[in-house]
Amino acid sequence: MPKQILVVLGHPRVDSLCGALAQHYIDGARAAGHEVRVLRLAELRFDPILHGGYQGSQPLEPDLAAAREAITAAQHLVWVYPLWWGGMPALVKGFIDRVFLPGFAFKYRQGSPLWDRLLTGRSAELLVTMDSPPWYFRLVNRMPGHHQMRKTILQFSGITPVRIHSFGSVKGSTPERRQAWLQKALALGRAA
Repeated sequence: MPKQILVVLGHPRVDSLCGALAQHYIDGARAAGHEVRVLRLAELRFDPILHGGYQGSQPLEPDLAAAREAITAAQHLVWVYPLWWGGMPALVKGFIDRVFLPGFAFKYRQGSPLWDRLLTGRSAELLVTMDSPPWYFRLVNRMPGHHQMRKTILQFSGITPVRIHSFGSVKGSTPERRQAWLQKALALGRAA
């Protein structure tokens, strides 16, 4: 069955390795018959700072309102971004801070520590590049950025399952290795 897929490119440069991975995923998914929409965060106009926290009122810019509509329509979300300092770039975090708000992504229950997950019925996939070897990030650093995105953002909002694909070490990688990563992204898109 064809899916509604939203690809979110979170690298500040569209012409990056992340941009190429996203495009290969898109090409694979479209070849498999899926409908794919793309958000290139670097091309959106929005203030990434949630100035008043959850207590303030900060209207969404038109690009963020359109992004919410795209997330609502999607069955599968694909996030493509680099790992910097163990986590996502500020551009991705700012986007999440502004879009995944109470009333859209989750809702706290009155008088309870529990919450309602408002984005259930969706799955997600992360394509994450990194300069450290993935085994080092997993065994030594304990994957803080992956846990943050999977557990405290996506699953907190009801998005599950969340599959993570790590591409590294980018630093010093050969053209052949990068081509293999691009082919993997194409295959992941076809198998979405």
